[in-house]
Amino acid sequence: MSILAITDLHIDLRTSGGPRPIVDGIDLALERGRIHGLAGESGSGKTMTALAILGLLPESMTSSGSIALERDGATTELLGASRQVLSAIRGRRVAMVFQDPSTSLHPQISVGRQLTDHMRHHLALSKQEARTRAIELLERVSAPDPSGALRKFPHQFSGGQRQRIAIAVALACDPDVLLADEPTTALDVTVQAGVLQLLRQLVDDSGLSVLLVTHDLGVMSAVADEVTIMRSGRVVESAPREQLFRHPQHDYTKSLLAALPGSALEETPEALVHGLLAAPKEEDGR
Repeated sequence: MSILAITDLHIDLRTSGGPRPIVDGIDLALERGRIHGLAGESGSGKTMTALAILGLLPESMTSSGSIALERDGATTELLGASRQVLSAIRGRRVAMVFQDPSTSLHPQISVGRQLTDHMRHHLALSKQEARTRAIELLERVSAPDPSGALRKFPHQFSGGQRQRIAIAVALACDPDVLLADEPTTALDVTVQAGVLQLLRQLVDDSGLSVLLVTHDLGVMSAVADEVTIMRSGRVVESAPREQLFRHPQHDYTKSLLAALPGSALEETPEALVHGLLAAPKEEDGR
């Protein structure tokens, strides 16, 4: 069953020459306990789609269609929702991990406060309860010295460690949906593997649903259950991962796969990323 259903989503940029379509009528369904990959070249509209889910589009853009969030038989329409509704949803039921943790984590606020403030707001936890949960979350994402990390600031960690902390912050209020926008692009290949394995483990262990936005089909083939390919604001193909990688239907999808290292069209998804997933785990000082 879908936990998040996007139907006929249109996003337009207001310009002096009239509206310019950024996303042109896409449909997408995110299933419970699954990773859905949203892939495409830069400018295809995938990040704008993710931002629209949380009502974070720039003021220069307009949107129409439907983004429905399901829970316990109740549906919440997110597109055009009030600020009050979106404030209750953001971080609580839908959370987001951005591409660069050095900009998404506040440089002058301790890791502990960034983890606990919205837990105390959304979950009404005491200071000690929030601290205990923060340590548990840092342990869950394999952050080094979880208790000591609460007193530190983001700049005192490596890029891979910061991204793990950003994921812990996103998971702090136990959301139903995690939006991950290019979460490994700024990391080297070894650290990428650790973050991807972490996302896969979180989904398998807790039933979290993830929308993974990336231009990297190698990353997608490593962890996604379903894949949607976008081009110029439109969906050109959507299918289960193995079906899409082994039997692509659209010429654009075929061209993207052909650009992967090796004989991408002839390899299995597992073979395409064997080196990535076989890479050693991140070292604390990396």
